Amino acid sequence: MATGGANRTRNPGSPSSTPNSKRSPQLSLKESSPCRPSERLNPKTIDPFKNNVGKQSTFAAVYSNGGVPCRLQHGSVKHKIQWDVPIENLSFDPLLVTLAEGLRETKHPYHFLACQGFREMLEVSDAAGKTIPVLPKLVLPLRLALISRKMMEKNNKEKITHALQEIESNCGQACLAIIKSKVPTYQSVLK
Repeated sequence: MATGGANRTRNPGSPSSTPNSKRSPQLSLKESSPCRPSERLNPKTIDPFKNNVGKQSTFAAVYSNGGVPCRLQHGSVKHKIQWDVPIENLSFDPLLVTLAEGLRETKHPYHFLACQGFREMLEVSDAAGKTIPVLPKLVLPLRLALISRKMMEKNNKEKITHALQEIESNCGQACLAIIKSKVPTYQSVLK
């Protein structure tokens, strides 16, 4: 009975007597305001070591979750990609499209992995047979890479154009119509 009387003597507006959903907005503003005057003088700053997980691109998120079966092998002069599975055994459907989305990357490991991985997958002996079914899904990320801000630089635009030319040379005339439908300004190399 003593505990029941203690609950009745509390102030009805105090935070301990009301649940969170019934608090008044004025009360929550008072609780969130700084207690000391010195806290008002020290504004919040950005933490340079904070991991920006929420701002990852599609390729960065897939690579971080292990969706791309390769790793960056650091060399003293030259970097390489080390594949966890032989490239000939990989399915082109999700992986090649993901690597094409990664061509828009600007950060170091992701940009290198996307460019080099895309190139190595197109150099596989039976790449033509595996690329043609994926081509309608593949051309859209390449087109988006061409029109992105980063691609306004000549070097970057040439890399994407070279990727389209590699696809065309590996797959032949069958893929030219698909590429031209998605990227009308593309010039064929097989004339």
